[in-house]
Amino acid sequence: MSTLHPPAPAALTRAAAQPLSEQLAARFADRIRHRLLPPGARLPSVRQCATQHGVNPSTVVTAYDQLLAQGLVEARRNRGFFVRERQRPHGEPASGSGPEAGRMAAPVNAAALIRGMFHPAGARPQPGMGAFPADWMSSGFLQSALRRVTATETLAEASLRYGEPHGDGQLRRTLATRLVGLGLPAGPDQIITTVGATHALDIVSRTLLKPGDGVMVEEPGWAVEFARLEAMGMRVLPVHRGPAGPDLEVMARYCEAHAPKLFVSVSVLHNPTGYCLSAASAHRVLQLAQQHNFHVVEDDTYSHIAPEHATRMCVLDGLQRSFYVSGFAKILAPNWRVGYLVAPPGWVERLLDVKLLTTLTTPSLLERALSICIEQGQLRRHAERIRHRLDQARGRSVRLAEAAGCRFVAEPAGLFGWVDTGVDTEALSQRLLDEGFLIAPGALFHAARAPSTLMRINFATTQDAAFWDVYRRVLGGSTRERGLSSPG
Repeated sequence: MSTLHPPAPAALTRAAAQPLSEQLAARFADRIRHRLLPPGARLPSVRQCATQHGVNPSTVVTAYDQLLAQGLVEARRNRGFFVRERQRPHGEPASGSGPEAGRMAAPVNAAALIRGMFHPAGARPQPGMGAFPADWMSSGFLQSALRRVTATETLAEASLRYGEPHGDGQLRRTLATRLVGLGLPAGPDQIITTVGATHALDIVSRTLLKPGDGVMVEEPGWAVEFARLEAMGMRVLPVHRGPAGPDLEVMARYCEAHAPKLFVSVSVLHNPTGYCLSAASAHRVLQLAQQHNFHVVEDDTYSHIAPEHATRMCVLDGLQRSFYVSGFAKILAPNWRVGYLVAPPGWVERLLDVKLLTTLTTPSLLERALSICIEQGQLRRHAERIRHRLDQARGRSVRLAEAAGCRFVAEPAGLFGWVDTGVDTEALSQRLLDEGFLIAPGALFHAARAPSTLMRINFATTQDAAFWDVYRRVLGGSTRERGLSSPG
């Protein structure tokens, strides 16, 4: 989900004009304001912080007092210092126009991931990235296809009028052919293009749901989806995701108690575990959907690197109670934001109305260029190269992670690894941030934030021993300080 690359912070220095306590307070304040330390996060104890930064405990006390005075933290008796939720000044609107207003309005878990997308890419790979590195996706055929489109009369036509409401007709026909290869026969008139897969999920949610409705989501799962649904006023009902699929007993209990309207699933190469849905689980979910009258939206974001013949609920269901969502940002062009959804015929016009209310039009030029890349086989060959490169990187990353003491709690597959570190990964994330590495702690992938020893790693960015050398050093030093004990 995000290219997270914060610069390594400068070390505290006694030679600076600014006192050490002010330097330390400024460091914590910056992280709090950028939500790298989210509301509710606990600051290191005075002793731990003093050891970590090589200063006297009195310096830490002074720094924490400054944070208290700024209203950024609160002291809890016998428990320590915790980050406070930001309070808007009197008269400040709920959503401002400046960048700070938008950032602070976002839910914590989602903001931590989304914000990383906008950091400039750097030379150091980041373990918490949610996408392939930019150099993996770099190719000339995208630019060539775009030049081909803009060199014709299409440029003037597409620039001076709105695009087709459903999306570019050529792309939709191309996608329909591709879907047949997945076992999902759907006509171009059942396909609606979107501004990325997340937009497609949003359109489905806004069409099918109203505030207060229950939505079942897989846990661990995508933090952005939890936050998006909560922001819409939905009741998020987390369902544990196992190797074969969601916990069917939990789903059945939710159906009896809450009458949910929707189940959101990443059936293939689930994020963050890499699990793929079994056919038996898929059949049972669809039986529950029929029995309890809820719909299924299947997010197939990682279809381009998925195993052949992977089970998809939409294929088994024939798009009766299910909606299919996918896109091209992960594999091809993150900034083009071209995604699509496939719907049962009876829902298409209502979905289209919601799309037009949010975007008005379609980026026809980009969609037409993408269609060319698919038709000429360039996307298929590109995906094959990515899969081969990822297989090699995964093998290296697994060996390095296990050598560093990590245990994989899910069989390594796809882009992400789900590993147990044995320590609190939120505390670990702050220590690694001092070294210039941003990881994805397990707490980010749960609907209700809770301490976790798990973290998600990106196989493409953790195949270098440099990160694992730092990881071992930080983990060893922190364990000696007893600052990263296992939660619970």
